[in-house]
Amino acid sequence: MNAKNVLAVVAVVLALLLGYTAWWGNGLKGEKAGLIEKNERLSTEMSELVDLKADLETEVDSLQIAYEDLSFKNDSLQGNLSDALARVSRRDAKIKKIQTANKNVENELGSLRGQIQTLLNTKALLESNISALQAQNDSLRARTGVLEANLETASQENQALTQLNETIQGEVSRLTLANFKASAFRVEIERKKPKVTTKSRKARKIQVSFDLTNVPTEYQGLRPLYLVITDDKATPVQMETPIKAQVSVNGQATDILAAEAKDINITDSQRLTFGHELANKLKAGYYRVAVYTDIGLLGATSFRLR
Repeated sequence: MNAKNVLAVVAVVLALLLGYTAWWGNGLKGEKAGLIEKNERLSTEMSELVDLKADLETEVDSLQIAYEDLSFKNDSLQGNLSDALARVSRRDAKIKKIQTANKNVENELGSLRGQIQTLLNTKALLESNISALQAQNDSLRARTGVLEANLETASQENQALTQLNETIQGEVSRLTLANFKASAFRVEIERKKPKVTTKSRKARKIQVSFDLTNVPTEYQGLRPLYLVITDDKATPVQMETPIKAQVSVNGQATDILAAEAKDINITDSQRLTFGHELANKLKAGYYRVAVYTDIGLLGATSFRLR
């Protein structure tokens, strides 16, 4: 290689080195400027951080004081909380006790309500019964008045019947034989059906029964017996076929108008019965039945139709 070429190469190399140096110098200058700027920025941030640290230290001191204060208050509150919890526990116990008492009271009230309702129902029932009894009493008073009137009437009627019977018995005692007479008279008034009645409008048949007891021998044997039916004025009742007969009463011949007649074999003691079908309805009032034989009056009794 000749010198000229070497110089050329050297010149190129130098030029490249110079260019690189210039480029590197520019780069260093820019990097320095960047570092300076960065250093200034970091200095600023450092100053700010220092200030922030100071502020934070101040705040930490304040927070420490606040924490200590709060810690004290917390301890106080813990005590207050314990007291409050104790009070709450006591309150809950009281409330539970009150609730239990209230429940017992409610149960008692429920029982009392049931008892009151039962008493009200009983009161209503008693009031209803009292009203019914009052109505019944009013009805009974009215009925009692009617019964008293009926009793008075019946008493008067019984008195009249008693007087009539006394009259009849007096007459029987006077007219009958001393040891040949009828006793234990029974008079039954029958309707169409074989049922007893006391109502005149329903009377269809008269059944008369009586006893002949301890009849002396001289009066025993076959004798005619007559049934006579009259009203309280001794007027014979109406008959379809009245039986006319003549008997001896205390030695005197007496005409009678009999409703029935039988020939009976008289013995020492016997019970006899006469039955007579009524030709017409009888009026309400008193009536007399008498039994005769050929030698006198054996007995008589009375009855009443309403």
